[in-house]
Amino acid sequence: MRLDKYLKVSRLIKRRTVANEACDNGLVTVNDKPARASYEVKEGDRISLRFGARIITVEVLSVQETVRQSEAAALYRQI
Repeated sequence: MRLDKYLKVSRLIKRRTVANEACDNGLVTVNDKPARASYEVKEGDRISLRFGARIITVEVLSVQETVRQSEAAALYRQI
């Protein structure tokens, strides 16, 4: 699954266009490397998101096309 779509499905970022822009602006890294929106997310990847002065790092536990909002947090583990 593409990185921008994973960020939207997992509810880390609300909209896919915002996730795409965050990737283009270098605010998202995967395994400590800047990632493009087209990066293929795999289980075990570490994704870091920079929101202003705050950095959120998560580990991908599962990759699913669709998931309910109540189950979205089960797709990743915050580090």
